[in-house]
Amino acid sequence: MAIELKNLTKRADNYSQWYNDLVVKADLAEQSAVRGCMVIKPYGYAIWEKMQRVLDDMFKATGHVNAYFPLLIPKSFLSREAEHVEGFAKECAVVTHHRLMNDPEGKGVVVDPAARLEEELIIRPTSETIIWNTYRNWISSYRDLPILCNQWANVMRWEMRTRMFLRTAEFLWQEGHTAHATREEAEAEAVKMLGVYADFAEKYMAVPVIKGVKSANERFAGALETYTIEAMMQDGKALQSGTSHFLGQNFAKAFDVKFINKNNELEYVWATSWGVSTRLMGALIMTHSDDNGLVLPPKLAPIQVVIVPIYKGDDQLSQINERVAPIVEKLKAMGISVKYDNADNKRPGFKFADYELKGVPVRLVLGARDLANGTIEVMRRDTLEKGTVSIDGIEEYVKNLLDDIQNNIFQKALKHRSDLTYTVDTYDEFKEQIEKGGFILAHWDGTPETEERIKEETKATIRCIPLDGDKTPGKCMVTGKPSAQRVVFARNY
Repeated sequence: MAIELKNLTKRADNYSQWYNDLVVKADLAEQSAVRGCMVIKPYGYAIWEKMQRVLDDMFKATGHVNAYFPLLIPKSFLSREAEHVEGFAKECAVVTHHRLMNDPEGKGVVVDPAARLEEELIIRPTSETIIWNTYRNWISSYRDLPILCNQWANVMRWEMRTRMFLRTAEFLWQEGHTAHATREEAEAEAVKMLGVYADFAEKYMAVPVIKGVKSANERFAGALETYTIEAMMQDGKALQSGTSHFLGQNFAKAFDVKFINKNNELEYVWATSWGVSTRLMGALIMTHSDDNGLVLPPKLAPIQVVIVPIYKGDDQLSQINERVAPIVEKLKAMGISVKYDNADNKRPGFKFADYELKGVPVRLVLGARDLANGTIEVMRRDTLEKGTVSIDGIEEYVKNLLDDIQNNIFQKALKHRSDLTYTVDTYDEFKEQIEKGGFILAHWDGTPETEERIKEETKATIRCIPLDGDKTPGKCMVTGKPSAQRVVFARNY
């Protein structure tokens, strides 16, 4: 067994430490020399690249195009939308000077005091302000609308307590920013993109999500409405996994972005923004993985199939190489990523443990006896089940197996969420249940005061007001006042 696997903390012993261990030992990321920032290693980045590729195709299929906007934002821009600046002020990193110089006392380099900027620049925490300042130059008539732009970028939010992928000072993401002629069109866009995120989470990540609307307290700074997808991790905590915001005309008014409508009248443009980040990597890890390491959904695994030979001497290896070559070729032709690991610098047992740790969905093992019998050993990572099958037609068998694994880990996560979702009617029930974790469906009177009280007393927040599901009105579990529908409460990452 690989030493990395031996030292992996068990989930039951310390779930948080298990997560931290797994990120490092599975070669996904590591801490950097910059406080709160991580290095995403090649294997971790390969997963993110697959996510990017799928999402990018989904965005383009819905009419969006990619662009790129500056990393640095003039400080004055953030002052123009009061709620927005208040939401991000405490997280902003600020550039104040543009030059370094040699220390006159010979102690390396220092900031040149003569190089202070006339106006400080903010490293983007999000790009609404710089983008809407730009859109003002692009829009004059309804014929210029809609604008459907997305950018893949990094952002910085000066987090005090960080955890790799889940919450880091710098992270990678995409942010869509769209401009529309009518309120209805903008609202429809925000809901549509939430649907894109939900489809991606469920069909590719195999992570079941609840689509909903955020409460006013949890809404994005500067938005009229924030839509969210919420996922449940194995420990019963929620993870916000994507958000889509209806911004109304707030940013158009802040940056004076007007257009002449079809009635030849001047009005402000309507806006949305939406994004997902490398936080999805955390969702992927914490939804599916186990005490042996990562469990990756086949659709996002960098290596979907690994083939390991077991042999004595070069003659046996040569025969196995010859038999494996057409299998690799056929699998690749089917669009399946496969690695044939015949390197002689590691023992088969080490390779097995290492590929389990890295979550490779299917492992094939071929030895001399298999060659003689026309068979091959197959192991599936999600259940760790092993079996011996005919080597003839193995490619089609593997293709079907990958589909089965993708479906199985989704169904497992869905059952887990169902098992840890509870309906309560009283506040005492709520306080008792929240200690056990999971999603709680309860009535709330719709006031920020009640929401804040629940958060202070139980550390639980309203994750969302579900778009689907039970809309039966009732009475708030805390105040007894009328409630329009049950909302989802949970403790969260």
